[in-house]
Amino acid sequence: MGKPTGFKEYPRKAVPYREELVRIKDFSEIFTNGDENHLKTQGARCMDCGVPFCQSASGCPIDNLIPEWNDLVYQGRWRDALDRLHKTNNFPEFTGRTCPAPCEGACVLSIIEPAVTIKNIENAIIDRGFAEGWVKPRPPSMRTGKQVAIIGSGPAGLAAADQMNKVGHTVTVYERADRIGGLLMYGIPNMKLDKSVVERRITLLRQEGVTFITNAHVGKKEDFASGHMTQIMEERGCPLQYVDPNKLVAENDAVLLATGATKPRDLPISGRDLKGVHFAMDFLTRNTKSLLDSQLNDRANISAAGKKVIVIGGGDTGADCIGTSLRHGATSIVNFELLDQPPVERASNNPWPQWPRVFRIDYSHAETKEKLGEDPRTYAILSKEFIDDGNGNVKAVKTVRINWSKPGEKAPFTEVPGSQEIFECDLVFLSMGFLGPEHTVSEMLGLEYDQRSNFATEHSQFATSVNNVFAAGDCRRGQSLVVWAINEGRGAARAIDKFLMGHSNLPAPG
Repeated sequence: MGKPTGFKEYPRKAVPYREELVRIKDFSEIFTNGDENHLKTQGARCMDCGVPFCQSASGCPIDNLIPEWNDLVYQGRWRDALDRLHKTNNFPEFTGRTCPAPCEGACVLSIIEPAVTIKNIENAIIDRGFAEGWVKPRPPSMRTGKQVAIIGSGPAGLAAADQMNKVGHTVTVYERADRIGGLLMYGIPNMKLDKSVVERRITLLRQEGVTFITNAHVGKKEDFASGHMTQIMEERGCPLQYVDPNKLVAENDAVLLATGATKPRDLPISGRDLKGVHFAMDFLTRNTKSLLDSQLNDRANISAAGKKVIVIGGGDTGADCIGTSLRHGATSIVNFELLDQPPVERASNNPWPQWPRVFRIDYSHAETKEKLGEDPRTYAILSKEFIDDGNGNVKAVKTVRINWSKPGEKAPFTEVPGSQEIFECDLVFLSMGFLGPEHTVSEMLGLEYDQRSNFATEHSQFATSVNNVFAAGDCRRGQSLVVWAINEGRGAARAIDKFLMGHSNLPAPG
């Protein structure tokens, strides 16, 4: 806890983002640095709640010791706060920037007052740790002689690599892109997670002994188009090497699949094959690669400059498409949301400490309102058809409004008679989530699947149906948060360590 009466004395005051009309002019991070006194005051709001739900199952998936480092920041003991933070979180600089903070939704104070600014404090601790030089490479003192291959370098793969390297296993991570980081590098845009932050942590892992191999497509060459990143690498002339997963299994003591859930949900309506209709992740990936390669000067991205944009689907990915389009100079942006607009406050069927399903204004929604005059979102709307301009390009989307209070025979909603509309557009981005992992590697290995087409494993054991092959992250549990991926990576590392050594001193996941 912080100050015993702090929650009664100080109001919540989050560290602000950069001004909307300034930040949309670049792809630099939207965040500002909080003043030390401000952060100490916010840490003082952490109350003596008895049972800290912020670090329970409803709050932080990696069991961050939140009240402890809130109190340490309040006391000005930043180095100690960093040590407590790193006990449970391998990469607080990622979660502090990208996590939606379920911990704040479960904060006991949030029953009666706005929650403690946990996310701000977490990010400030790790940023100060790097600035002060406290975060240093710590390679293991000895090696076990065991070799582990990890396929995928997203947050699950990186967390597992870090944990297993700490106990002395020799870890090699295979990534099909040209840069390490998975969705941290190419799925999350730069304004939310600057890629120098990712590369800084990768450099540390390299210095600690983890080996990374890029441009390595584990699978079959004839199947490269199944993954947008592999396809982009091929298009850009990057020299890909194709790795047989069975060879990795034969040459290593254990193999971990951390390939993510990269099969996007499609919208198979009339006109889907028109030019200008893209998956959201393809748009974001190409933009970040072009930005890193040439500051967009190579024109290898999908540009929204001067275009009318429609984003179908909400969530973080939809918001990122909005923010990216705005920075390109889109002339209009509309975001279709299938569901009704959420309530401003918790509904009766959404009690604390559940994640509050309430109306939120994300960074790009605020930016769009400032730049174009209104929030881009329109709710309870169903896309029916993409309309052709006569030359094979999309020029509009035909829609209908839906009523969720009247379920239909084949859907949990009905269409509202006479509510058809036409929305003009030049670009459409499909942001409707993901259906699971690509299956090339799993088919080559002969893995079993669960009912949702994820890689099936024994609960909490992370072991697949094939001996010495494990799975973690979105490919195992389905599309989720970065913080859940870290939890998965840590859990898989413990399971693999126990499999290899007969026991493990690595911490068990929450």
